[in-house]
Amino acid sequence: MQRIGIYAGSFDPPTYGHQWMIRRGAEMFDELVVVLAVNPEKRGFLSMERRQQLMEALLAELPDNVRLATVEQGFLVDFAHKVGAGFLLRGIRNTVDYEYEKSMARMNARMESEIRSVFLMPPSELEEISSSMVRGFIGVPGWQRWVRSCVPPCVFTAIEQQYKS
Repeated sequence: MQRIGIYAGSFDPPTYGHQWMIRRGAEMFDELVVVLAVNPEKRGFLSMERRQQLMEALLAELPDNVRLATVEQGFLVDFAHKVGAGFLLRGIRNTVDYEYEKSMARMNARMESEIRSVFLMPPSELEEISSSMVRGFIGVPGWQRWVRSCVPPCVFTAIEQQYKS
């Protein structure tokens, strides 16, 4: 039986932390489906189309067992069940992430008991990087230096273009 994992996020913007998680997921699973999801609680910075283009560019550098999907509504466990995935891959950077992910894992298990949550902790140099933190720095004098250190080059170019428009 093939081990299929799902790694979902809004990826607004994609960061080096996301890239690390995807690489580890590609090593762990026979197939990793990276799900570009819409989070109605978050106000978007980059358009869904732009995020999809960026994710496709980042995934092009990875093994063939990684593919991109888009989910704009519904429960992630329902999508996982639909594609035959048995695992949800999630990152935990700190205690705040842990508490949130613990609650989500328990709720997902209640909704779909056959799907397991798998947690990874990124290396220390990536643990403070988040999309919301990156978005928060954009526009502050000197932001380019900080943001460049948090996102892949193609993502930094997209952020600069978005900021100028």
